[in-house]
Order: sequence, then structure tokens, then C-alpha cells
Amino acid sequence: MNVPAILPGAHGHHDDHHEGLIADLARLLARPATRRQSLRWLGLGLGAAAMPLAGCGGSVDDGYGISTSTTTTGSGTGGATAGGSAACSVIPEETGGPYPGDGTNRNANGVANALTLSGIVRGDIRASVGGASGVAQGVPLVIRLKIENVAQGCAAAGGAAVYLWHCTREGGYSMYSSGIGDENYLRGVQEADSDGWVTFTTIFPGCYDGRMPHVHFEVYPSLAKANSASNRIKTSQFAFPSATLDEAYASSGYASSVRNLARISYASDNVFSDGTALQMASVTGNAVQGYTAELLVGVYF
Repeated sequence: MNVPAILPGAHGHHDDHHEGLIADLARLLARPATRRQSLRWLGLGLGAAAMPLAGCGGSVDDGYGISTSTTTTGSGTGGATAGGSAACSVIPEETGGPYPGDGTNRNANGVANALTLSGIVRGDIRASVGGASGVAQGVPLVIRLKIENVAQGCAAAGGAAVYLWHCTREGGYSMYSSGIGDENYLRGVQEADSDGWVTFTTIFPGCYDGRMPHVHFEVYPSLAKANSASNRIKTSQFAFPSATLDEAYASSGYASSVRNLARISYASDNVFSDGTALQMASVTGNAVQGYTAELLVGVYF
């Protein structure tokens, strides 16, 4: 992949305004270098009710070697949990990378900001908007994220908004990469429905050299506030099961992904090496009819 060197934008945390002991604990646990230390320091004296844990069922390793038992209520299409849970986790904060297109950095044309484009609020993100005409090709993929409010026992966060973006099947990013810098496909904003779901129709992303395949997203408190990156309250990424990657990349157009995937693993990836328990999508479907990927996204509003 030939992409221009872009300075990554700043991606700060935006949970500081929450008051109280639970918020203080959440901020301590959000620091990977000190998370285990913090738990020891606190002696777990607050009890399980004080700490939001994963809501996907079974025993979950949070990526820092701390396992927690979880419960699940209800079920959704493709295996993701549709109902709320009494126990849930805030999804890890991750870098937005060098190609966010959210106004926090620049491309060859100036500030790269897809959030202000006419038509960016849409479900189908395969085509460009705002006067650009490109259409991304690849294996069909539907992405469904359920946004849950950890501060309210993982109740559905209806009315929240998600800005989502990922690379092409060749591994390039619209708005930045050589040859597609004027395109803005594979980027879009959706408002969560009353059950907390956002749905995007897209193509299966490729694997570029140095990273496991992934999808970026930012969570905003509302659609009205999804026009400026300064309003985002969570930036994260999600991944795909290895078996799905192998199957999808056997399709036409993904030859470079096969080569790149052979040189990387979740254990060596600079984002997912600390665990994927809360960031591994549940995937159904196949490379012919297409896939559906679902994930529960716990956010502290």
C-alpha cells in the first residue's frame, strides 16, 4: 500500500467530566500500564457491583489478564447480545490512527473532515458522497454495533451516534491514500435506534502490512454532536475471527491481504496484542453471500 505520511491527530479522553468514585476507578482502569496496579491498590474492596464488566456471557479476559464472570440476557442476529446485561464493560480506548478523517489532522487537500460532508449520515458507506463518485469494491459486509451505556447498567444507548471508517480491500484509506485521496467511501455516520443499534453496509476490509484487519469507530453522545471530533466520547477498533479472515481473503481482489496477514498476528498487533475479548466481532455468513459482523460496545456516557 502506498500512502502518504500523515501526522496522527490527537485523540484525548473525554470522560473526565464524570464525577464520583466509579468514574475515578474507570479512569484508573483505562490506563493499561497501571490497570493491574490499580486493582491491587484498591484491593477489589469496592466489590463487583462497583466495576462494569463484560456483558457477553461466560468468563472474559479483559486483555490485562483479569478474568471476570459475566451474564447475558436476550440474543441478537448472528450471536451478538441484543438485550442489556447486569454486567458489562467499557470497550477499550484505542488510537484513531493516522487516517481518521474527523477533522483532527490533514491530508493532501488540507484538513480531512468527513463529518461535515453532505450525505455522510448514511447506512451504506460503499460509495463516496459530497461530489465524489467512487465506489469501493469487495466482499459484502454488514456491520452492526450495539451501543450500551455502562453508567446505566448497559442500557441501550438509543440516540447515540457512531462515526465508522476502515480501509479498502487493497488496504488504502479514502481521503488519504494514493489514488483515492479525493474519495470518501468506507466512512459514515449513523444514529443508534431505540435498541442502541447502528448498521452499516460496506465491504470486508483488507489487511495492510503491519496491522491485523480492523474497523475504526468513534462514539458520540448524539447525532447533533457528531459533527466535531471534539465531542467524541470513545474511540476504538474491532477485529474479526481469524477463520473469517482466511475465508474472506480467498476472494478476488484480496491477494495482498493474504500476504500481509501471513506476517502479522493478534499477539503481535500493536493494538490487539493486549487482548481482543471486548473487540472481537461475532461474524456470520460467507464470502459469496457476504458477512454480518456484530459487536456490543459499552461506553460510559
